[in-house]
Amino acid sequence: MFMKQYVIVGGSSGIGLSIANSLSAAGNKVRVLSRSSNDVWDENIEYRQVDVLNEMPENDLEELNGLVYCPGSINLRPFQSLSENDYLNDFQINVIGAVKTIKTFLKALKKTEGSSIILFSTVAVAQGMPFHASVASSKGAVEGLTRSLAAELAPKVRVNCIAPSITDTPLAAKLLSNDEKKEKSGERHPLKRVGRPEDVASVASFLLSEQASWISGQVLGVDGGMSALRPL
Repeated sequence: MFMKQYVIVGGSSGIGLSIANSLSAAGNKVRVLSRSSNDVWDENIEYRQVDVLNEMPENDLEELNGLVYCPGSINLRPFQSLSENDYLNDFQINVIGAVKTIKTFLKALKKTEGSSIILFSTVAVAQGMPFHASVASSKGAVEGLTRSLAAELAPKVRVNCIAPSITDTPLAAKLLSNDEKKEKSGERHPLKRVGRPEDVASVASFLLSEQASWISGQVLGVDGGMSALRPL
């Protein structure tokens, strides 16, 4: 008998896969919805190939303990070179995809005591970084969505958001393509390294758990100290 049931969108690699593995290792049933598969799944993980931006599947789950929406974008270019389509595409991935997903599974979440939703932002929303105008705009909307939904869905469903700094995942592969780039990026952080998927997954697993039952509407920075610390 599984302890709980979770759905992770974008869980075939990086942070999403790390969250799926963490939840599965704890004896939970995990359904991963993703465009691609890693072909190596734990026995507690059910994979379904789907692009939620274009084809949201019917929900066949009567109850759901947690929903995690992981898809994101890293579209870093000078403001003058960003087109309107860049902003629209980033908004579609980061915000509209999350909205569609939540609408699909909300009924099942509301039926389950202590259920939780996790969304993802970026340290660049609060920090302000050059070349992040498009992605920070859409992720800022994710933070607004988090707080609005947390208020609307309380006390039935908790909604929180994680705002990482750069993490060593396939999404960031071009920015961290060799050891020198990883070292330079790590040096920008007070804790002197880039993030690992497990760093973020451990926080997500906590927010989904009963240990976080009094936490909702929060944006948590998992960013090596970048958003809060100014080393001398």
